[in-house]
Amino acid sequence: MRVLHFVTGGFSGATQVAVDLCLAARDTPDMQTLLVLRRKRNTSEARVQALRDQGLQVRVVSNWLHVLTVRELRKIMREWKPDVVFAHGFSDHIWGRQAAVAEGVAQIFHVEHNSRERYTRRRLQQALALAPFTQASIGVSEGVRTSLVERGFPPERCVAICNGIDLERFAPGLLPGHWAEREPAILMASRFARQKDQATLIQALGLLHGQGLKPRLYLAGGGRKRQLAQAHKLVQQLGLQEQVRFLGNVSDLPQRLVQTQIFVLATHWEGMPLALVEAMAAGCACVGSEVLGVRELIEHGSNGLLVPESDARALAEALKRLLQDPALCQRLGEAARHQAFDSYGRQHMWQAYRQLLLGTSGRQA
Repeated sequence: MRVLHFVTGGFSGATQVAVDLCLAARDTPDMQTLLVLRRKRNTSEARVQALRDQGLQVRVVSNWLHVLTVRELRKIMREWKPDVVFAHGFSDHIWGRQAAVAEGVAQIFHVEHNSRERYTRRRLQQALALAPFTQASIGVSEGVRTSLVERGFPPERCVAICNGIDLERFAPGLLPGHWAEREPAILMASRFARQKDQATLIQALGLLHGQGLKPRLYLAGGGRKRQLAQAHKLVQQLGLQEQVRFLGNVSDLPQRLVQTQIFVLATHWEGMPLALVEAMAAGCACVGSEVLGVRELIEHGSNGLLVPESDARALAEALKRLLQDPALCQRLGEAARHQAFDSYGRQHMWQAYRQLLLGTSGRQA
């Protein structure tokens, strides 16, 4: 079976899921995979080569005009002759499926990675027009599956398959011997974008500062210059320069996570956030905004804490609770780690995708 994954080359969460599915499939007999990236500003040759160094077949298509993207994809499909195409993310799943339909690919899948996407009326019409040719629309969480149904995708073809991560990066040997060896600091790893809410976290830190609590905050991730500049400005306005560290894109996130006690995902919407799953696997005490995707991962008070979206005061109270109760912090971190290892490994994800492939093949036969 020849399986092609088409996804943005922006190295977002959607890109990582497609990469992980390709890596997981390598150990499956009689299966070949090809990863095709739609070029973005940060689709550097070095990043593409790093994927090839992991043993992946990778091709890159243009992003200048959608018609050219589809044309280049069709040429690749004509040459490589995939049996299956997974088209990931908005709006890439439209162009990927258009090319696959035109080339007569037997099995076509749409993977939706977020609960809120920028569907215009035209884009939604284009997506729904491809539904009859699509074996399944996959939401990366139950909340995303529900959002697909609400947009008009056929309910009987909408399924939920949770994202997974490479758990080997968080093996027991990576963890410090004792909880007290972790820094009582806060880390948020997320790109600076309209979707994310670093501003509320910074405001919560300001409220804690006013109460005499001054934990260090690490903000990892790149993203849009405008949002990053706004975050820097807010830190200065609140006088938090001594507490906040902007790390940019980091290559050693697992090592940073296991050395930190608290992880925060302040956000406005999600699909199934990989950064949060990684923090759980690292054993951090996790605090997340109560939105779709996040509340499916965190059970409040059991393996983390949930706070209302955009509520700096509630977030500050949750952080204060953790900072002042190390035993609770440790207990939530340990529970989060167990949950991640039980349910959110890359192999868990791949087996669900593989079962879907086998099931649709059977129905076609």
